[in-house]
Amino acid sequence: MIERSPIFDFITYATMILGLVLVLVPFWVTIVAGSQSLQEVSQVPLNLWPSGHLLENIQTAWARADLGPKMINSLIVAVGVTTGKIVLAALSAFAIVFFNFKARMLCFWLIFITLMLPLEVRIVPTYSIAANALLPFQTLLDTFGITSLLEMMSGVRVTLEWNLLNSYTGLILPLVATATGTFLYRQFFMTIPDELVEASKMDGSGPIRFFFEVLLPLSRTNMLALATIMFVSSWNQYLWPLLITTDRANFGTVVMQLKALIPAQNGTPDWNVTMAGALIIMLPPLLVVALMQRWFVRGLISRDK
Repeated sequence: MIERSPIFDFITYATMILGLVLVLVPFWVTIVAGSQSLQEVSQVPLNLWPSGHLLENIQTAWARADLGPKMINSLIVAVGVTTGKIVLAALSAFAIVFFNFKARMLCFWLIFITLMLPLEVRIVPTYSIAANALLPFQTLLDTFGITSLLEMMSGVRVTLEWNLLNSYTGLILPLVATATGTFLYRQFFMTIPDELVEASKMDGSGPIRFFFEVLLPLSRTNMLALATIMFVSSWNQYLWPLLITTDRANFGTVVMQLKALIPAQNGTPDWNVTMAGALIIMLPPLLVVALMQRWFVRGLISRDK
């Protein structure tokens, strides 16, 4: 039993209130600035009370930055990455926990170590692979002399190439690997009692049937919590779409497109339109979090086993 102390209670609540203020103040300023006119948003200091121009600014931002197609691109990428992460994490954790092979812990720790390597660290090799997804296979052919042998026999040099630049595949595929998801699924699968596994075997369930009919229904809350986190993270991606796309008109994402609303150095400082555009971009992940909040909390605290 934890002993309650007025001092620690005060520190706890003060810390929570401070954190809430730090989170809500930028959001409130964005709403306020997005609802004001150009004259109002240019005042110093800024009036921290909303005005009545929010819908007008939203319409201007939507039309000026052509946010419609970019929202669709971001939705495709976010849903694709989220789905890929969940599927890959569940299958890899299933193999690590329920399949008995010698290298399973080595595989797990190799996956876990990638948590220390954020995308920014491995961005160059990842881009190289995306520029030619078959480059590793080409390297193997060259290393073992198979390319030279085929060239001697046929007179044709074999070159493998699969360019993922400027494609939805390139935007999605390099981001689907997730050590966090694999770790969370592994921790949950380890709580599955051995009696349930044995009962499934006695019932004639093979690995695939056990995975789909037993594990996935039990891990529903964990799956939805992970999906919420991954969707928000994928929606907010900026660096990878910026590098992988040069055809911004067709494959640009909505977060990248926010740059089109930032006032030029010698242009009109209409930050009210920029903030309205930021509100549009924030809306989908906010809706996802709001709709999935109940499942998100239950999945994080792992009450629903």
